Parts: sequence; structure tokens; C-alpha cells
Amino acid sequence: MVKKLLDKTYSLVLAVAWNLLLIYLVYQVTRLEYYLENATYLHYTSEVFRGGLVFDTSAILYTNALYIVLMLFPWHIKENGRYHRLCKWVYLVINGVAIAINLADSVYFKYTMRRTTTTVFGEFSNEGNLGSVIGAEFVNHWYLVVLFVVLMLLLWKFYATPQLDHRKMLHRWKYSLICLLSLLMITPFSIAGIRGGWTTAVRPVTLSNANQYVERPTDAALVLNTPFSLIRTVGKNVFSVPDYFADAQELESIFTPIHTPVESTPLPSGGVGGGSSSSNLASPSSKKNVVILIVESFGREYIGALNKDLENGQYKGYTPHVDSLIAKSTTFTHSYCNGRKSIDGMPSILSSIPMFIEPFVLTPSSMNNVTGIAGILGAEGYETAFFHGAQRNSMGFQAFARKTGFQNYYGREDFCEDGRFGDDSEFDGMWAIWDEPFLQYFAAKISDLKEPFMTAVFTATSHHPYAIPEKYKEVYPEENLIIHKCIRYTDMAIGKFFEKVCREPWFENTIFVLTSDHTNHSDHAFYQSTLGGFCVPIIIFEPGQEPQVIDKIAQQIDIMPTLLGMLGYNKKFFAFGIDLFNTPTEETWAVNYLNGIYQYVKHGHVLQFDGTKTTAVYSLQDSLMQHNLLKESSSQDSSLFTLHSSFSQMERELKAIIQQYMERMTQNRLMP
Repeated sequence: MVKKLLDKTYSLVLAVAWNLLLIYLVYQVTRLEYYLENATYLHYTSEVFRGGLVFDTSAILYTNALYIVLMLFPWHIKENGRYHRLCKWVYLVINGVAIAINLADSVYFKYTMRRTTTTVFGEFSNEGNLGSVIGAEFVNHWYLVVLFVVLMLLLWKFYATPQLDHRKMLHRWKYSLICLLSLLMITPFSIAGIRGGWTTAVRPVTLSNANQYVERPTDAALVLNTPFSLIRTVGKNVFSVPDYFADAQELESIFTPIHTPVESTPLPSGGVGGGSSSSNLASPSSKKNVVILIVESFGREYIGALNKDLENGQYKGYTPHVDSLIAKSTTFTHSYCNGRKSIDGMPSILSSIPMFIEPFVLTPSSMNNVTGIAGILGAEGYETAFFHGAQRNSMGFQAFARKTGFQNYYGREDFCEDGRFGDDSEFDGMWAIWDEPFLQYFAAKISDLKEPFMTAVFTATSHHPYAIPEKYKEVYPEENLIIHKCIRYTDMAIGKFFEKVCREPWFENTIFVLTSDHTNHSDHAFYQSTLGGFCVPIIIFEPGQEPQVIDKIAQQIDIMPTLLGMLGYNKKFFAFGIDLFNTPTEETWAVNYLNGIYQYVKHGHVLQFDGTKTTAVYSLQDSLMQHNLLKESSSQDSSLFTLHSSFSQMERELKAIIQQYMERMTQNRLMP
């Protein structure tokens, strides 16, 4: 039937339509594969299918525009076998690339919980090991390679080439007219398809529009496709300033990231915690040292001491050494990260800057004047140093560390040059020096620093491809998830680190903070929810202090202001977070961003906001986020009516945080 149609005069137009239809089918296959690869995180519904067609149309028309023009260009001389073989190769190459990146992104989703955008090129621009990483993924996900080959063979086999015989062809002017009319007719359809609608009032679809087809922000990744995500973020201005508040004074009264330490200043009425601190304002005469451990992928889920209610109290976790540290430390009932990537963790933890839209360090705003805890304490006479076991410039960490005030940077090369330790044989072959030897190196180098000091380390072993040293493979065998053996190994390395430093003379005069850059693989439903995917530990250990679990909401961006409060810092500073010890429980909060949705945690609830309106509100007790209170509530219910007032206040506060963030990013106002 198809062949008979293509043999007719209009076979050129029909061939184009047929070949584009094939691509639609292939995109649906890759979406199904994306879902199956990440089924524990995603929900495939009829709305996902419907929304997917909108974004697939845009991506297909973007990527196949050249092919369409080549096929329909009104020039009869092109109707020969050589020309159509060229068109076929253009079609196969362009769509082959689209298929490949869709399939590859299904593997990357577990680490980011979203579709990949163009910032990924900046994220890995300094890595020299990408060939090894990609090679390892080819081996681990061989079935995706097979699927890619099968799809390409099917496209090759079912590709429709118009069969035109010049001896039987219509008059040239008729041929040109038909092609020209076809091209003119398909143009408005293509523009509408790319924009996502017909009318001029319709704004071109963006990544955030995917949320209208899903209940959970995580599922927006399933609606989208990776070619669309890449195309829509090429050369885009990441930050756009909303106009929620026209009055600057009103905005400042609700939320300000400028912290002004005072003896006792009440929070502004209806405002968000942050902006003032009631800490002891005596100059930091104690000059306590600060050590921050940022542990790769060390999600809260893996830590038994922070999950006493999990599995009916039977959950032991994978971190006995960190559990023993927690028994002597301060932790919080709720603690979250502010991003899903390592490069999100650095600004959040060390400079109190969360990730909104895209990683801060990959945006033009990273060139703004900005500092962090290292720069602030460095100005107070602290010696500061940052440690990361990878090669210099990996992940851009060295550049960020320098920019935010770290005086020294130590990486893989420095480890290998230190005669007290091993050589490059301790390199894991992919990313960095193994955690155990590098944390021992970190401990030794800390003792070389002049007190007071502020230092931070970023570990690497609990990272893809989840390998551990050969000598530990029998000690820490494979468990439920591939990362579990790495968590056990890193936990052991942390235990040995504290075993070493506890004998140092500076130990008793030091504040330690242990947190994670982000979460990773999960096998518990709670940690697979939209909020659960941001749960990380925030552990503050100060030798000699009583352990406590504080019923507050904590987040990575609170670490810097909390430490400055503990040190009695008495000058203005810039931070989006709050001083946890000097902020009332009811005023603690957390914020994060995923797939176009902001999540704001406060007052026992999680509010989700799409930049225009609140889309969902969940109780923090609703751990699986199954009951959207906005949909389930009734105006007749007085208790829920009261809650709605609280939700409105939460939305107002979140809008202030967003507007402050966007204004200050675009106006270079990241300093007090």
C-alpha cells in the first residue's frame, strides 16, 4: 500500500510525511526505554504520552528542518538517485544522533533527576577521562547499544525514497509548483509545532511546560526529550527576573540574603528566617578551626542512625563509622541538599548559593563578585585550603575554590608528590585518588596548616562507576545497589580519618561538618520521591559538646551561616541560608529546584511552585507525596481553609527568595 502511494505523483510529499512518522515512533520507543531504565522513579501515564507528542514534534521539526527543505526544494534536477541517497544519509545521521542522546540520557537521569541541558558541556569540559567513562557505560549498558543499532536498521529499511521517473514526470513548472506549495504549506505547521501552539499568544514551549502533563516534577523528564532540552538551552539567558514584588522594601522585609549580626533582632513580620543573626557578637577570639567533609553521593538514605524508623526499625544502614560519629554530633530531623549535581553542592555548602534553573558555576553569573566561608574567614586571619583527589581543574572545583577565597588547593598531583603517601598507583583509574589514602593525606595536610584554619575536602570514590580498591572487594561485596559497597568503603575511610585526627592537638578546637554533595541510587520509596531525592545528612561535630537531634529543617545553604554564627562572626555577609542554631524551629526552611518546579519546605509542608502558581502542597508526614492537599481540600473544611492561609504565606516567601536570587544574579549583587 505504501509503495503504491509513493509511486504516485505526490510521492515526494508522502515520503517526507512517512519518514517523519517513523521518527515519531522511534521517539516513543526511546521514551519507553527511558521509563523502563528508571521505572522506580518515574510514572508513565496517558498524559505523559500526550505531552510527549508536543515536545517530540518540536524536537523532530527542529532537527529535521534541513532534511525537509532538501526534500521539498522546488528544483526538479535534484530528482535522481544520488541526491536522494544524500537526503537519506542526512536523515539517518541527524536522527541517529537524536536517538543516541535520548538513550544515553536515560542512564544519566539517576544522577540528575532531569533531562540533560547544554550546561553538561561546561560541567565536564575539564575532564580528561570522559572516554573511559563513556566506554564503561557502553559495556554496562550494552543493551542500549543493541537497541540503537536495531532502531537505525529499522529506519534504514523502512525509509521511503520517492520513485520518480523523469520520462513520466509532470511538466517542470507543475513539479516546481507542487514542491513550492508543499514547502509553503508545511512552514506554518512547522512553526506551530516548534512553538507548541498556533496563536501568537502562545509562548514557545520550554522545559518547564512539561510540568502541566504530570503530577510530580520528576516525571517532567519523561515528557521531555533530550534533543529538545539541548536545543532550548543553547545560548539562553538562564536567569529571568520575575516581578512578584514591585516594592523593594516589601521584598527586603520578606526575605533578604544580607545577614546583619545583631544582639537580638526579631524576624520581620511574615518574613523568612535569614538576614539577621542573634549570635554572640564577641569577636571570634576562640578562632575555632573549621573542617568540612563533602562526601560524594552520601545520601541520608544510606545512614542507619538517620533512619531509625525505616523498615520497622530494622534498618541498619551501611555506615557504622558515621553512625558512631552521629552519636556524638548535632543532626536535624529534616536535612536537604540544594541541587542534584556535585557542582551544585560546592556553591550551596561553601557559599550558601542554591541551584535554581542551572548550576550556578556554569552560568554567566559565576563571573559575579562572590565569596564564601573561605574568603570570609580568610579575611579574619584563617589559613584556608580545599582538597579534591582528582586532577587539577576537574569539575571546575579549583576555579570555584580560588574565586571564593581558598588560599590553597590540593589535588591528585599534590598527593602523588607528597613522599609520606603513595603515588599514582592510588588513583582509581577513572576519577580520583581512592578515599582512604586521600583522607589520610587530608588529615596530614591539615596538621601542616597554621591555626586557625578553615578547610574542606570533596571525596570521590562513591561515584560512578562505583569501584573500590581490589583489596576491599571481598570485604565489601556487592549488595542491593551497586553503590552500597562504595558507601561502606567510604564510611570506613571516614572512620580512619577521625581516628587519625582525634590524636592531633588541634582536634579539640575544631568544628567538623559532614554532608553530601547530593543523593544517588535509592532502593527505598521515600527517597525516590520528589523531595526524598534531596535528602542528605548535615552533621555538625564539635568535640566536647553534647549530641542532639534538633527538630528543625536544615539545608546545605545553612551550613555557612550556621558556622559563622558558631564562630561569633560579627560583620555583614551574604548567604541565602540561615543560622540554624539562632533561628526558631518554625522559621527554618529549605528550597530546591527540579524540572521547572521550586520546592519549599516549611511549617510541616512541602509547597511546589512553577514560577507562576502553586501546583501542589504535601504534608511532610506524607512521605511518599501521594496526597496533594490543594486537590483534596474543600472550602467547607475550616481546618484546611486555615492551612490555605499558611500556603499563601509560604508562596509569598518563596516568591521573595526567587526574586532576590534572580535580581542579585543578574545585577551582580552577591556581596553585602
